[in-house]
Amino acid sequence: MPDLHYEHPRLAALYDLDSGWSEDRDFYVALAGEGRKRILDLGCGTGLICNAYAALGHDVTGADPSKAMLDVARRMPQGDRIEWVQCFAQDFHSDQRFDLIIMTGHAFQVLLEPADIRATFDVMRRHLAESGLIVFESRNPAIDWRARWDGGSFDFEIDGTAVRETREVLSVGDQRIRFDTRYVFPDEVLVSSSELLFPDIDEIESHLVASGLRLESVMGDWGGGPFDPAHSDEMIFFARHP
Repeated sequence: MPDLHYEHPRLAALYDLDSGWSEDRDFYVALAGEGRKRILDLGCGTGLICNAYAALGHDVTGADPSKAMLDVARRMPQGDRIEWVQCFAQDFHSDQRFDLIIMTGHAFQVLLEPADIRATFDVMRRHLAESGLIVFESRNPAIDWRARWDGGSFDFEIDGTAVRETREVLSVGDQRIRFDTRYVFPDEVLVSSSELLFPDIDEIESHLVASGLRLESVMGDWGGGPFDPAHSDEMIFFARHP
């Protein structure tokens, strides 16, 4: 099931304040290049990138399992020009074939089981146009994410209401990190419990190949730098048909 910060309407409404526009969004929007493209965003969330693609004239489909997130997405300026589908990535089905398929915001890491990873890559392969491109990212498991995340806090305001967000890492092991994110409103406290998988680059490539895809390249940052196994935060994957 999706975490509470995806499912609860109050948390979905503030999601873009916490995870708004950033350099990774610029990177993904630039991938579309010139000309009108058919684009699929798996795990589209509140539809920020979908909205940007549609504003550039692309034909866009956004899929996400969270009704609350899609409710926010539909209210985007280009919301009525985008096809919204409520489903998990591994369950997506369409008669369309897409020139670009993306999975952003580290949504790939919520796929906790090999069967779910494989099913998602199968979906990507079946829906990818012959010359199309798949791009997604996962965090480098060599980085000490516990140290980065544990005890982190952030204060922000939505519609005049102050909200404090804090994070507590609960456990690290078996390629997984479990953590709670606490949202303190003046009138209530909401806690979202999360679990993420941190597979390494070889494991991800093996799943791609098993699903009939070819790993074209891996970048280590949003500026196009090469992947450094010891120091890069990101593993940004480019895949195509063989």
